[in-house]
Amino acid sequence: MTTGDKRQTRRRRVLLGARISYRGLGTSTECRVRDLSDTGACLVITSPVGIPDTFDLVFANGAVKPCKVEWRKADKIGVSFT
Repeated sequence: MTTGDKRQTRRRRVLLGARISYRGLGTSTECRVRDLSDTGACLVITSPVGIPDTFDLVFANGAVKPCKVEWRKADKIGVSFT
């Protein structure tokens, strides 16, 4: 049975606070990390409007992951870590 899931690694469910940091602009948007793997994440956001195709994801513990948007929905975006 095919699920259509194209992920390279299995994601684990989490609920972490984070920020989408716009490279070079000095601004950010709050988000929640809904699930996470070594290669990407699903982020819950207020709106995907205005979120650039690449950005830095800054976790509450200070860790930073450069991201590329893979898909967008009403209140979620899927990202791969670059």
